[in-house]
Amino acid sequence: MTFDPVLPPAVLAAVATVLLVLRLLSLRPAAAAGGRALLRWTGMTAALVLLVAAAARPGATPTAQAASASASRAGANVFFVVDRSEDSAIDDFGGKPRMAAIRDDIDALIDAHPGARFAVISFATRPGIDWPLSGDAWSLRPVVEALNPFPGAAADQVNAGAAATVLRYQVISAGQQYPGADNLVYYFGSGAPQSTVPQGEFDIDGIEGGDVFGYGADGAGDQRLRDIADQLGVPFVARSPGQAVPTGTQTSDSAVVASPAGERRDEFYWLLTLAASALLLVELALSVRDLRRARATAREVLT
Repeated sequence: MTFDPVLPPAVLAAVATVLLVLRLLSLRPAAAAGGRALLRWTGMTAALVLLVAAAARPGATPTAQAASASASRAGANVFFVVDRSEDSAIDDFGGKPRMAAIRDDIDALIDAHPGARFAVISFATRPGIDWPLSGDAWSLRPVVEALNPFPGAAADQVNAGAAATVLRYQVISAGQQYPGADNLVYYFGSGAPQSTVPQGEFDIDGIEGGDVFGYGADGAGDQRLRDIADQLGVPFVARSPGQAVPTGTQTSDSAVVASPAGERRDEFYWLLTLAASALLLVELALSVRDLRRARATAREVLT
């Protein structure tokens, strides 16, 4: 059994502690009421425990992989930084929107990094994490397919470096969770050529490889993208329709080679969330019933 938590372990432990304290505070009135009240308290507590356990993302890997001394560091931490401003909606990439090309390139890079962990950080005027660092590439693909430009993200307000701080902390966290694994950054954007706002800078240590991909057909934002590439210490690649995605910029074999025993990690979080959902649905149904009874009683008293 291995764990790949969606939050840093210290944060997850703090959340679990707070929830435990809150549940203990609510135990006394439930115990005093006894019977069904205590049973419902137990069900809700069990649901919260299951959700916290699911957030720890338990899973299993093949025995040989778990036993291998090198398996713990096999596979890179791959960060996709995606421009979701209205620039990515421009239809000048071989007759299709730039965002469609970005999605295709991300899919190709997922295939090119078997055994890796992936994160998706998007930005326009502000950054956001669309997918936390995870080795569950199968579940990531629908998220990638759903990537589209943010509505109302005006081109003159785009900050091409908006994701710098979020990326820095994600890289730091990855280094703590997976010491020895390479950190690769792939940036996808147009360089915010129409922006009139100050641009952020990527001041990040611990990046071993990656690329900055540019999708502007006119090349108006290429210089800004080259600057970002210099800040990250990776090459700049001007993308063209039909061009194969370069994947050979990594500096370590662990960036592209899966563990000897295989690429798969069996995830168990969905079983835990399924059980928690069942308990929460029962509690919701009981709460609705209690509310209806209370309203009915109130009407009888008033009449």
